Amino acid sequence: MGLFERMARDGHEQVVFCYDKATGLRAIIAIHDTTLGPALGGCRMWPYATEEDALEDALRLARSMTYKSAASGQNHGGGKIVIWGDPATDKSEPLFRALGRFVGTLGGRIVTGTDVGTDKADFVWARQESPWFVGLPEEEGGSGDTAVLTAYGVWQGMRACSRFLWGESSLRGRRVALQGLGKVGSRLLEHLLEDGAQVVVTDLRPERVEAVCAAHPGVVGVEPAAIYDQPCDIFSPTALGGVLNDETIPRLRCAAVAGSANNQLAEPRHGDLLHSRGILYAPDYVINAGGLIQVADEILGYNPDRARRKTAAIYDLLLQIFAISEKERVPTYIAADRLAEQRVERAGRLRGIYIPE
Repeated sequence: MGLFERMARDGHEQVVFCYDKATGLRAIIAIHDTTLGPALGGCRMWPYATEEDALEDALRLARSMTYKSAASGQNHGGGKIVIWGDPATDKSEPLFRALGRFVGTLGGRIVTGTDVGTDKADFVWARQESPWFVGLPEEEGGSGDTAVLTAYGVWQGMRACSRFLWGESSLRGRRVALQGLGKVGSRLLEHLLEDGAQVVVTDLRPERVEAVCAAHPGVVGVEPAAIYDQPCDIFSPTALGGVLNDETIPRLRCAAVAGSANNQLAEPRHGDLLHSRGILYAPDYVINAGGLIQVADEILGYNPDRARRKTAAIYDLLLQIFAISEKERVPTYIAADRLAEQRVERAGRLRGIYIPE
C-alpha cells in the first residue's frame, strides 16, 4: 500500500520527513487528525531496522494519540515524531536543536514531548529552537516526569478492571504479571505493592529484575519469554507494543489485560480474540493516558492537582467502556473507539457554526 493510500485509509492529515546533514537527524513527523485541536504526541528515538519500520511506527502511534486525546477529554488531535537512531549513541545537542527547528516550521500543528528513547533533557535543547515541546523538567518551567502520572493512571485502570470483574476496586491478593520495569513499570510496581497485590515481573534487562526482587522479597522474577504463561489475575504489558498476538494470546492465563504499552494489539483482530476468550482488555490508549493528560495540562499552565484528578478519571472512563462492551456485546477496543470517534465527530460539527472575526 502506498503512503497516500495508507493516509487516506487511516485518516492521517500530514507526514513530514526531516533530514539534517550536519547532525545526521532522520525524523518523521506524523499528524493524524487535528479536529479537536493541535496534534499532541511524544517523540520516540529508536534504531529501526528500516525506514519503512520507522514510518509504520509513526503512523500507528499518531492515530492512537488522536483516540487517546479524544477519549480522555483533551482538546488535542493526535501526532507522533520518531527519530531513526540509537538513543545510546546518537544523541547530541545539535541533533535535538535541529529537531526543534523542523517542529517549529509547523507553527504549532504538533506539540511533542518524551517517549521511548528520549528524556526531558533532550527537549531542553529542542525548546531553544521552538516552543512546541512539553514534559520539560520542573526547573525549566515544565511539568516533570510523565511516567509518574502514566503509572498512576494505569493503576486506576487496573482498579476499574477489578471492580468490573470482582466487585471491588482493591487489588489486595490479586496476582499481577508485570512485563517491563522501565520508567512506567517501576512506578506502577510501587502502586501495586502498596495496594496489596502479588506481583511477578520481567524485563529485557535482568539487572532490573534482580534489583526489584532484592528490594521487594515478595516479588517473583521470571525470564521475559515466560511472563505470558504466568497464572495471574491481570497481565500488564508495560514495555513495547505488539505483544498481544496470535502466539501470545493463547498462552495468557489471566482474567484481564491492563498495561501502559502503546499499541498492545498486534492487529485489531487480536482485540476480538481476547474478547472471545473472555479476557477483559483495558484499551491501551485509554488506560495509559496519564502522561498525555499531564502534558496537555502543562500547555494550559501546569496544575499538579488538576492533572492528577483528570488522570484518576480513567477509572470511571474504563467502567463506562466496559459497560458499553457488555451491553452491546462488542470487544472493549471497539467500545473505546466509538466513544473517541463520537467526540471527534461532534467537535467537527461545531466548526460549521460561524464565528465572526
